[in-house]
Amino acid sequence: MKDNSYSAVMSRKNEIMKNAIGIDYTKFENEGISFDYEKMMKETGYSLSEIEKIQGNFAVGNTPLIELKNITKLARKVSPKGKGAKIFVKDEACNASGSFKARRAATAVYHAKKMGYKGVIAATSGNYGAAVASQAAMQGLKCIIVQECYDSNGIGQPEIIEKARKCEAYGAEVVQLTVGPELFYTFLTLLEETGYFNASLYSPFGIAGVETLGYEIAMQCREKLGKDPDVVVCTNAGGGNLTGTARGLKKAGATDVKVVGASVNLKGLHMASDTQFNKKSFTTGHTGFGIPFCTWPDRSDVPRSAARPLRYMDRYLTVSQGEVFYMTELLAQLEGIERGPAGNTSLAVAFSLARELDEDQIIVVQETEYTGAGKHINPQLTFARENGIEIKFGNPQDEVCGENLILPSHPSMIKAVDLDMNKIKKSYIKNAIKNNNVSKLNNEDIEFLAKDCKCDIEFVKNVANEILVKGK
Repeated sequence: MKDNSYSAVMSRKNEIMKNAIGIDYTKFENEGISFDYEKMMKETGYSLSEIEKIQGNFAVGNTPLIELKNITKLARKVSPKGKGAKIFVKDEACNASGSFKARRAATAVYHAKKMGYKGVIAATSGNYGAAVASQAAMQGLKCIIVQECYDSNGIGQPEIIEKARKCEAYGAEVVQLTVGPELFYTFLTLLEETGYFNASLYSPFGIAGVETLGYEIAMQCREKLGKDPDVVVCTNAGGGNLTGTARGLKKAGATDVKVVGASVNLKGLHMASDTQFNKKSFTTGHTGFGIPFCTWPDRSDVPRSAARPLRYMDRYLTVSQGEVFYMTELLAQLEGIERGPAGNTSLAVAFSLARELDEDQIIVVQETEYTGAGKHINPQLTFARENGIEIKFGNPQDEVCGENLILPSHPSMIKAVDLDMNKIKKSYIKNAIKNNNVSKLNNEDIEFLAKDCKCDIEFVKNVANEILVKGK
């Protein structure tokens, strides 16, 4: 009998994950901090065109690019003369399961079946669970979804409960847990017991699946508009959405497109805190995931995450919960498109950005997600009130997370806030040094960190010197 105590399972995690994904991550490791990222990405064994074909066989991809004419018109009304870029949205809710994550799931589940696994497991509270369950049903595999769902009083947010319902509707077994470290432990024990495939969000299969999204955006913009978009806005949590989209844009030759990350500002709320868990009104696309996964991407359920957003991100902007709710209503009432909050986080950022850019420029919001009973703004606002959150109209810049939720009293008040990218990059370099326990960086490490942070070598040297020499 194996020792299934927490410490014993954690000590076996690398072995468990290797068996469950069929990738030996040690092949990519170098001495020190660096590893061969591109070699790891090639481990999927599938070209972009092959992935497109796989996805096309399972009702995924080739989603429409829609011009939001009325929202663009409104942005121009509240912008200086000559400003107000055209806003388009890639309607990923048209995928099977209702989100872009079907792209990740289709690739992972296909590979699992090809390799002879009898089932797949994913640890997620969100759309990815539904995507994996949907693809497993299509491709004839068993499916288990491990979901962090409740606080210690057994109370779950409407959005999370809705996602669990969708997973179950596709025939998956859903293991629902309270907030805490038991999620990863339970996930590992299930992988070991079942021998199922780890359909991780952060594997090369998952990220390569999103590359088709970025590629389609470039191709559709060229066909419709005769040029590439100026800006693509990606809702950022674990970083796979942005990473895969940016890589797809590059594969299409759209190298001048600015890639902007967008998150809901939940500063002050700790995502692992049981008492604060239900004080937030969004379960993903927020800084509680976005910042930690930017500053240390290898905190995921694989030894090395293929989601590395700092490699590709040009700007990182945040909006408030109130602004996202407001944009959700604008999309429904001005464009006749009712969608969930994840993509509308990017839409709120895009609306703010449009007011900075010229009228002939193009912004693409690269995803939408399905909406449902728990994802709709009414149950979310009701849940917020039940948890002591004050809801009012006013200036969303005054919103205090965990205390109130402020809807803009006028569309001109939607103003995304830039995060300090250099500060985030410094935190990442500091974490890389600390977590790899190195006292000196070799040239390979410096070059790797420069690529991983999308910065120059001198920046890495200066930050490393400050950390290593001054002990900061």
